[in-house]
Order: sequence, then structure tokens, then C-alpha cells
Amino acid sequence: MPRRYTAVMGCVLAIAALTAAAAPAAAYSLTADTAAAVAARKPPPGMVEALQRDLNLSKEQAQTRLLNEIRLAGVEAQLREKLGGRFGGSWFVGTVAQTLVVATTDPADLPQIIATGARGEVVKRPLTELNEALETVNTSLPATGGKVRYIDVKNNRIVILTADPLATEDLIEASGVNTTLVQAVQSTEQPRLLSDLVGGNAYYIGVTARCSIGFAVTHGDQNGFVSAGHCGTAGKVTTGFNRAAQGVFQASTFPGNDFSWVAVNSNWTPRPWVDNGTDGTVNVAGSRAAIEGASVCRSGSTTGWHCGTVRQRNTSVTYAQGTISGLTRTNVCAEPGDSGGSFISVDQAQGVTSGGSGDCSAGGVTYFQPVNPILSAYGLTLTVIPNPPITGANPCTGYPNTITGTLTAGKSVNQPNDRYYTTITRSVHSACLDATDVTDFDLYLQKWNGRSWVTVATADSPYPDEKITYTGTAGFYRYRVTAASGSGPYSLGHKAA
Repeated sequence: MPRRYTAVMGCVLAIAALTAAAAPAAAYSLTADTAAAVAARKPPPGMVEALQRDLNLSKEQAQTRLLNEIRLAGVEAQLREKLGGRFGGSWFVGTVAQTLVVATTDPADLPQIIATGARGEVVKRPLTELNEALETVNTSLPATGGKVRYIDVKNNRIVILTADPLATEDLIEASGVNTTLVQAVQSTEQPRLLSDLVGGNAYYIGVTARCSIGFAVTHGDQNGFVSAGHCGTAGKVTTGFNRAAQGVFQASTFPGNDFSWVAVNSNWTPRPWVDNGTDGTVNVAGSRAAIEGASVCRSGSTTGWHCGTVRQRNTSVTYAQGTISGLTRTNVCAEPGDSGGSFISVDQAQGVTSGGSGDCSAGGVTYFQPVNPILSAYGLTLTVIPNPPITGANPCTGYPNTITGTLTAGKSVNQPNDRYYTTITRSVHSACLDATDVTDFDLYLQKWNGRSWVTVATADSPYPDEKITYTGTAGFYRYRVTAASGSGPYSLGHKAA
């Protein structure tokens, strides 16, 4: 078979315009609410300084990069929803993340991608196919075939990092996996867990084992925090940074996943903050997953505050104790004792530190367990700062049709009742979505074009409540409610007049 391996070395500012490959930045018009939200979400304290240090940026570049990521995240979410099964992935390009690239399997989608100011690329396989292929690789290929495996959306393939690519090629061929989808890449990356057996300033399990707190959560009336699963098993007792009695592990999953949650006593109060390493904190406002290439920072009890970028999501990593799937791979450094600590992008919780390769002296790679699966698995609610009200928003009253339901983070539902409604003449479609304050729910109006459902109106601010008004021709319509972050009940009022 052909050998397919390569070698790799082990303030508010004006937002930069997109590159010439895309439409002018003005082609994407922010709504008043969204523009206000971007302006209000200034770079968190300590994050600009860390990005300057870790990504070698100027202060202005670091600020501009974060503001670009905030603005373009809404564009990406809109396009991901519109493309549906044709979506091939997305990523940022440029020193200040000035270009959003969105991939599709259908060239006919390029005009609508470019119209938002993003750059479109046509790929052979949708992201859903690559996700299925990675699952096949994980179940068919032994750990000796490479300890790190991920989806490379930029090249529309599966990558396996290995010290011996020739041997891995033979294992790929023998496993029956589609060889055109997989590439073995030579790498010195050696995943290891980042727990430690020395004193420190986070939380302790037993006498000497130390890990780092991820994010504060609640489970009903019970306060607690999430962390890495390898830090402790259910029933293990924890003490705080000051060795004071703290809590007990309620549940833990490792290997397979790498997450846990600890219930704490009344002496510990959950706060929507992450330590930024400069005697300050960064607010946690939600848990929307960052786009590949986005800036991300990590806080841990050994090495403090370090930043980098998201490299690949849905990464499988094999440690000595077993394989973990669904991790996110970054170029942020970490060291033993940082396990369980927070990963955050601007003000959005991303996950908890699992393991890594390298250190913070020579540089390294770190993998984190995404936070939303932890919240869903254990029925937890992330502790976040209160969401400001949407300027000019009206209460969801006066709508003849009202639907209620409950959604968990990352899930979507079509309304009314997973069906549709019909208009027989040109009509004004109005809808109002009201969700729990600590969530970020989005609303989409879709119309049937004879072959598929097409999104014709979008409301995707970073807040729980959304409104849509759209004038359209006769046809079949439906609303799609998506829980971008957080879980909870919602109410949808709608009418067509």
C-alpha cells in the first residue's frame, strides 16, 4: 500500500477585516443586540497578557484576536446549522483569527458561506463521516498503532500520531479501516496524566495526591466542582488548598472518559470564576465550545495560567491506564498537578485538563475533557455570571401558540412537536424563546425547499432569550431550538400572520 506519513517536530479595538478570499467584512451585519454583546465582552483580565506571552503577540494583536473570535463564533454557529449534514468542519486562520474557514461537501453552499464574511472550502467528506471513521479506527486499531488520534478538519482526514509510522501503516491495513481516510504522522508526543504527589495549592485526594479544580457546579441544592476522572474515584475524600475539609467524589469516569464531580460542604461557595494567575479571576459566562484555531487558556495549581490555541477536537488519547475518547487537543503547556484544571476561551468554559506531553519550560501539548459532556452525564449546572438582559427584548407574551420543553447542552429539537406548520399566503413569522437565565439557547426558523430544511432566520445571541421576525412566502415552516450551552427548560411562543 502507498505510504502516507509525514514528520512533525516533536479595551475595545476595531475588529480586523477578513482576508480577500472572503467577502468584505461589511457583508456580515451584526444585529444591534449581538453588536452590543461583542462590545460588552471585553477580553478578560490576564488573558491578553498570557496570549502575548504564549502566542508571541502584541497587546493590540491579542485584544483583536479575542474580539474576532467572539464575533465570528456566532457566524460559525449559524453556518453549522444551515449546512447540516454537509458541514465539513471550521477553523480560524491568521495571527489575529481574522479569517473563519467553513468547509462543506457541496459547492453550491459557497455563496452563502462567503456572504457571511467567512471563507468557504469544499471537502470530500462531511464531519459526521469523519466522526464515524474515528470511532472505527479507535475500535479496530490497537493502542500500539498510535496513542493520539484525531480528526484533521483542515485536510479532511483522520490523523494518527505515532513513533513508528511504517508499523502503524501496516496495522491500519490489517485492521480493515478505510486507508484513504487515515494518515500516520511521525511524532514524539507521549501522553501522560497530569496528577501529582507533591504539595500544592489546589485540592488534595487522600494524604498527598493533588489535582486542580475545574469549574464550580451545582446539583440541585448541592454545591460542588468538576475535575478529571483520573484524580479520584467515587467515595474518595478531598481537602482544599488549605487542607481544610472540603468534599467527596460523587462520581468518576476513567478511562473511556476523564471526568468527575465532587460535592463540597457548606464552607465552600461556588463562584463563576477561573484563577488567571495574576491575583485576579476570569468570569465564566457559559460553555459554548470554541472553534478550532481559537484562543484557549488553562489554569492549574502547578504552572498557573497559560494560553494557546485549540488544535483538534474529538481526539482519542491512550494513556498507560487506557484510552480516552472525545478529548480536545491544544498547544497549551501543562505539568503534573494541573490535572482537572480549567480550560476557558474568553468567558466560555471549555473543559478540564486531562493529560499532555512536554512541559511549560520546553513547551508541550495538552488534552482537555470537554465540560458539556460532564454536565450532561451527571445532571450538573455550571455556575456562571448572571446574563445581562437583551436590550429592547419583550417578554414572550401575546403569542397564540406556546410550546414548552427541556433541553440538555448541545442538543436541538424541532417545533412544533418535531413536525411543522403551514402558511397558505405570504406571512410574518414571529417567535420568542425564553430559557433559563444561566443558559445560552438559540432559535432558528427553517423552511422546506422541496428537498431539505433551510434556515431562513437566526437568533443566536450569547443569552438565553431570543426573538425572530421574518416575512416569507407560503410554505412549510418549523422552529429549531438549540442549547448552545447549559441545560434547562424553555418556552417558545410563535405566530404567523
